[in-house]
Amino acid sequence: MTRTLEEIRARLFQMQDEDYRAFHSKLMPTVDPETVIGVRVPQLRAFARELAGTDREAAFLRALPHGYYEENNLHGLLISSMRGYEQAVAALGEFLPYVDNWATCDLISPRAFQKRPAALPEQLHRWLLSGRTYTVRFAMGMLMSLYLDDAFRPEYAEWVASVQSDEYYVNMMTAWYFATALAKQWDAVFPTLAENRLPVWTHNKTIQKAVESRRISAEQKEELRALRRKE
Repeated sequence: MTRTLEEIRARLFQMQDEDYRAFHSKLMPTVDPETVIGVRVPQLRAFARELAGTDREAAFLRALPHGYYEENNLHGLLISSMRGYEQAVAALGEFLPYVDNWATCDLISPRAFQKRPAALPEQLHRWLLSGRTYTVRFAMGMLMSLYLDDAFRPEYAEWVASVQSDEYYVNMMTAWYFATALAKQWDAVFPTLAENRLPVWTHNKTIQKAVESRRISAEQKEELRALRRKE
């Protein structure tokens, strides 16, 4: 490991909070607790701002795979700060195959995507088709956060519905996506539930999450409850 990478890792350990480490490790069953340092996200964000645009950032981004959970989170935050669309897509293409947990995946929110570049939907579709758990989850998360309001298109919901997976963290994100879509685009996505187009577990989880939402009316909730299916 180069001196720069050693220094970055040493800084992360200087920010270590053992109580937070013990608590947070329990939330991520796919992550070896021995690889968790225990650094709170606000501190990671501040460190990412310090590194952004420096030679140290470039060296760190090249150093895949990382050895620690927080190094992956730092990597995701650095990508999130990138302003160039092509730069962010290329960096994600290199990094997403190494993401191994929901927390790192859901932390990534590229600034370069916020204006919804014209090429982004098709790029998200390609990631949906990748077959890699957290690459798929990331793409769904971006479709949920960026394309359920004025930029919504019915085909985006079709893309999510068509994903076939046995992975819990993919199916949970599918349910989250459709529960949110029901609150924002009811007429367009309700038929997906009414026509039983989602797997039973995902279908029922979507209904559970939607019924818990304050953004869905009592009448709509009754319609959804009537659609529950037996496992």
